[in-house]
Amino acid sequence: MSLGVPGASRAPPRARFGPMQQRLLGGTGLSVSRLGLGTMGWGRTTDEHEARDQLSAFCEAGGTLVDTAYAYADGASETILGRLLGSVVPREDVVLATKAGVGVRRGQRFFETSRRTLLDCLDTSLTRLGVDHVDLFQAHVWSDAVPLEETLGALDHAVTSGRASYVGISNYTGWQTAQAATWQRAVPGRAPLASTQMEYSLLNRGIEDEVLPAARALGLGVLPWSPLGRGVLSGKYRTGTPSNSRGADPQLSGFVDPLLTERSSTIVQALSRAADGLGWSMVEVALAWVRDRPGVVAPIVGARTTTQLQESLAVEERSLPAELIAALDDVSAA
Repeated sequence: MSLGVPGASRAPPRARFGPMQQRLLGGTGLSVSRLGLGTMGWGRTTDEHEARDQLSAFCEAGGTLVDTAYAYADGASETILGRLLGSVVPREDVVLATKAGVGVRRGQRFFETSRRTLLDCLDTSLTRLGVDHVDLFQAHVWSDAVPLEETLGALDHAVTSGRASYVGISNYTGWQTAQAATWQRAVPGRAPLASTQMEYSLLNRGIEDEVLPAARALGLGVLPWSPLGRGVLSGKYRTGTPSNSRGADPQLSGFVDPLLTERSSTIVQALSRAADGLGWSMVEVALAWVRDRPGVVAPIVGARTTTQLQESLAVEERSLPAELIAALDDVSAA
């Protein structure tokens, strides 16, 4: 679908390195790599030295989309990324995405999408990143406490003020996605939503019911987060919880534990059989499945180590046979 998009003041960056395929983000002219680099663990489980190696490996493979957020590692993720931009990769070769609306204030976690909060967070993010604009600015969450018009107005201002070239949303339900995108399209002069970032994997296919149809109808590209089922689809939890995994981290175990179910075990077993039959890794099979779902632009892949990231990057050369897609669809159906 082609939508009218106001011209951005800066041309989208272009990859100069490897052969990774590029895709347009929704109904915009912004080209991004079909895998994105997630940085949620940077500054927490991944130190700056390892982050440098990850960014280098990603860019050398032709990756361009790098995703962070105001809240990640209480700002350390953006700070580390800012120190690496320019030294590891030229700023113009990266499609830089961040999110706002979640953070810590006076020692308390907040989820707020007021104009003040979104723009203050964006300004802080720009300072941390050492840039004058980001390519994609996203509302990290939906807020019932803030009028939607105010949230969307802040996204508009980010574009008109030159702080962002494109805007998107994250973690919106189907009706929330449709309402927000329709509002932006209906009012002349507003910035159309380019994307929605949602959890999507073989273990969590809930967005197929309403979010994916809304995104397709309204021209939003889908950027799946946790495409490896919070790490479960790598197979690392089949015989227990590794001591160096997120599941073993007291702060993150609540993120992983809900997916360690009998249903998940069945899906992981099927994924393992598919990987063995193809001679691929389980990571490659799981990523290829979600990457090539209708409406998906680029799964966001976060890794603790460069070795883990390189396993994900190997999926660029992979394409799942139709019969295996059908089998995985069947075993993972809700």
